[in-house]
Amino acid sequence: MLNSINLKPYILLPIFLGISLNAYSADKLTVVSWGGSFTKSQVEAYHKPYIKETGVEIVSEDFNGGLAEIKAQVESGNVTWDLVSLDKPDIVRGCAEGLLETFDPSILPAGDDGTPAKDDFIEGAIHKCAINSIVVSTILAINENQFKGKATPTKMTDLFDLKTFPGRRGLQKIPQGNMEWALLADGVSAEDVYAQLETREGRDRAFNKLNTIKEHVFWWTTGAQAPQMLADGEVVISSAFNGRISNAKRDENQPFKIIWDRQMGYMNGWAIPKGSKNLERAIEFVVFSSKTKPLAKQAAYVSYGPTRKSSTINMDKALLDTLPTAPQNFETAFLVNDEWWGDYADELNEEFNTWLAK
Repeated sequence: MLNSINLKPYILLPIFLGISLNAYSADKLTVVSWGGSFTKSQVEAYHKPYIKETGVEIVSEDFNGGLAEIKAQVESGNVTWDLVSLDKPDIVRGCAEGLLETFDPSILPAGDDGTPAKDDFIEGAIHKCAINSIVVSTILAINENQFKGKATPTKMTDLFDLKTFPGRRGLQKIPQGNMEWALLADGVSAEDVYAQLETREGRDRAFNKLNTIKEHVFWWTTGAQAPQMLADGEVVISSAFNGRISNAKRDENQPFKIIWDRQMGYMNGWAIPKGSKNLERAIEFVVFSSKTKPLAKQAAYVSYGPTRKSSTINMDKALLDTLPTAPQNFETAFLVNDEWWGDYADELNEEFNTWLAK
């Protein structure tokens, strides 16, 4: 998960909430996530309320992402994890490989405003092997102190405008997101981006657009680098994970501004390893955590956007302004097509690395 740190595994027991442990010792779920502030947000928004309502014990464990451990458990027939917080590319891949249980979307309740779940969740959030609960976005950000008395970048295309906004740029050292931005900035419609990237002409068009700023780019590889480069004045504009920028503004009082135009949205959600011994309880947890209020509550702890539209309706404006799925921030969002990248990632990674080396 983007923007998370490791935290030692811990156990949330019903006794912490005034519930008798002995009464519910037979019910337990092992829930696996990314640690740090992200797991804390899930604990507060999902785990504790679920424990209070059901009395089920939750054993919380950390992992570093990916499908390796899930695959090992499923293939050995010894599945000890009941729920795993997976990024959507791993959901797509794990589903295709038969490593995850499937869901019936009809079990999801309507939003608190009465909107049916199929209409309340943003496009792509409901997957046959998972319910995605958050959107994490790669956005562009600036240090406003660098633009006092000068024109300020306000849109994604400003990344490529060296004349108006001279100086170094920061970009993540991967093709995902950068290739899409390049085509969008070159005038390709959002609907045609991936069709273009399937062609030699389209890929060349993306690389040619990136060539216009290539000599001015610092390539970052870890989430902490982008806000640090902005704070130090090494770059005038940088891609970054939205949570990193929001945290730096809130916790360090950094004068950063997020440019939400054409944010690149990535999803994360709950999946159940195939063969979970507590399948019914695990599905119950997914349904519980996918309701309007729990999704809204998680956003109070991490600046990731809830995937239900109803979760943002009555949200505090100051909080709403920091979230990728806030209506005013989501207008021009581009949701990364994980299924497409699953098919083309290997060849585009190779092409991207070859381009970088030129």
